[in-house]
Amino acid sequence: MAQSADLPAAVLSEIRIGSVAEIGHSGIRSAIGKRPLDAPVRIELNGPLGDQHAERFHGGPEKAILHYDSAHYAVWQAEFADVASAFQPGGFGENFVGTGLSEATVCVGDYLRVGSALLQVSESRQPCFKLNHRFGHLGVSRRSQESGRTGWFYRVLEPGEVAAGDTIAVVDRPLPEWPIARLQHYLYHLTDDFDMARVLSELPHLSPGFRALFAKRVASGQVENWESRLSNGPLVSGPPA
Repeated sequence: MAQSADLPAAVLSEIRIGSVAEIGHSGIRSAIGKRPLDAPVRIELNGPLGDQHAERFHGGPEKAILHYDSAHYAVWQAEFADVASAFQPGGFGENFVGTGLSEATVCVGDYLRVGSALLQVSESRQPCFKLNHRFGHLGVSRRSQESGRTGWFYRVLEPGEVAAGDTIAVVDRPLPEWPIARLQHYLYHLTDDFDMARVLSELPHLSPGFRALFAKRVASGQVENWESRLSNGPLVSGPPA
């Protein structure tokens, strides 16, 4: 696939992988603390080789790579001034670090070429309470969800080799009417639009997990409770990892 001139592209400033470790002194284990690589890395169906996950529902083919827009970090620093120094590129546990692509400019189903790998946008990231411990503030996970500054996931269609400095380019866009930001609008804000939930339950290229979420919403007439995902109680003292 060749890139069209009207589709967005960006430069991959860093690619990061992480190992499972405790977040600060919280007792919570996560691989959110990822380190940048100074050499090319092989991208397979489950993501970059060497990248770990603490939970079985993290990672996998539909969440192989997390991309986060580094332009968000300045906004986080302004909004959470008391812990501003914690908000640095890579902080949200993203594998792909860079600016130029965002939730507003990336669509569900987008095909992207980076290095020799071909990727496809599968779903929005759903922030969880581990972000609160990561940044040392109870409001981070909820604010990430409310603001839409969540990042998004790729599935890997063609494994390949990727390195910092590569161009990451949208090469085809089958669903131009479905930017990640619009998906989030119905996921988190216009939650009682069950007609649109039905559309999303059948949306091509959206991950099976998200399609099932919207299908359950339609069948039950109820919106899922997010509290256990967004908060697990008070923070334990100690610096962010």
